[in-house]
Amino acid sequence: MLRFLITRILSAIPVLLILSVVTFAIIKAPPGDYGDYLKSQLMSQGNVPDFEAQQQADAYRRTHGLLDPLPVQYIRWMTGILTRFDFGDSLFYNRPVAEVVGERLPRTIALALTCHILASLFGISLGIIAATRQYSWADTALSFLSFLGTTIPRFLLAIIILYVLAFKLNSQSFGSFFSLEYGGQPWSVAKFLDMMAHIWPVIFIATFGGLAYNMRVMRANLLDVLNAQYVETARAKGLSESAVILRHAVPNAIHPLIAYQGVVLPYMVTGEIETAIVFGLPTVGPGIVGSLSIGDTWVTATFMMVLAATLIVGNIISDLLLVALDPRIRIGGAKS
Repeated sequence: MLRFLITRILSAIPVLLILSVVTFAIIKAPPGDYGDYLKSQLMSQGNVPDFEAQQQADAYRRTHGLLDPLPVQYIRWMTGILTRFDFGDSLFYNRPVAEVVGERLPRTIALALTCHILASLFGISLGIIAATRQYSWADTALSFLSFLGTTIPRFLLAIIILYVLAFKLNSQSFGSFFSLEYGGQPWSVAKFLDMMAHIWPVIFIATFGGLAYNMRVMRANLLDVLNAQYVETARAKGLSESAVILRHAVPNAIHPLIAYQGVVLPYMVTGEIETAIVFGLPTVGPGIVGSLSIGDTWVTATFMMVLAATLIVGNIISDLLLVALDPRIRIGGAKS
């Protein structure tokens, strides 16, 4: 197991390097940079003439190396990461990128893991209920629920909830994680409840979409497994139906969902992007969109590298879970 982990981690290094090159090239591909954003701000808010604003933008580009060739900018960025663990400075926030990302990443991961755990627990449970009651009213209702969860756009659901909260219920519990009176205060039951009042729409919307997917996959896989020969053999041995389903059918039907964990981690980190933008939450999703729109290159590139790392970590976790779930799986080549 340890050798497997070391091998996977070492193999991830060249993958991350390749992804960094591709990501950097894609970020730099569109025309314009932070100098253009700075020029527009000087003209619109500072009433600076066009010629003078262009001069200041060009001077800013020279000072911060934005006029250097792309390979030079990339090598300078990667050298800072590999030698000093320095991801550069944010052009917009005028702070180290590590601080900007570090503010948003923990709360984003906590929010994403909460949504993922809820979606997995409820989705798998409801999928089992639907499969064991095929063509019943419960199966029909749950299938309709999963259809809604997979077809309704998240941003539309977020706008509807925001409209109801703001214009029908006159609620102010959105736009941040906490109310003003709890900012900087130590954790307490009241502060936790206040946070939940702010973030429950994001948790609900993200959980609803993930729940629908998990339920559909679990129902389809379990229906196939319940017709397998070994399941009939387990029934013939006199095992109760619950024991047959939970001990024999479910562990085999859940394999695709376990393998799905390899891609679900970065998806859950960015899956709240539409909802977080609508509700104005300071998480990774809006951070990527905001930095990309103004040309804050180092922030965007670092966020994308974090997502690439979560994809690799997610695949390693899914492999370990599959090994723990199925003893037939052997690392490094199985004997059939």
